[in-house]
Amino acid sequence: MIRKLDRSKSRKRRHLRVRKKVTGTSVRPRLNVFRSARNIYLQVIDDTKGVTLAAASTQDAELKESGIYGGNVEAARKVGELLAKRAIEKGVDTVVFDRGGYIYHGRIKAVAEGAREGGLKF
Repeated sequence: MIRKLDRSKSRKRRHLRVRKKVTGTSVRPRLNVFRSARNIYLQVIDDTKGVTLAAASTQDAELKESGIYGGNVEAARKVGELLAKRAIEKGVDTVVFDRGGYIYHGRIKAVAEGAREGGLKF
């Protein structure tokens, strides 16, 4: 139990350290990732205005209907593609990637690849 708390604290510390350098602007907003055990959540955020421009997750109706389990790489890729589609509809085609303190591997990497396939530029 203690190890889990330490992991969470370490991730939050890494995320804060990265957030000192990575900020989203209206020209190039920030693509933020949050990963839980069963789901993955993405947001495109303009930090200067404090506004979320687009969001997607494995909880969205579009993905839930297809019966995809939210905690795997395939679902992460589809969420990335869905977010890219929504962001491009809002006029955002270039973002800065904020991996949320997670290692760039597995589901986080799949999200980035899916967003790139959907048309977003990092």
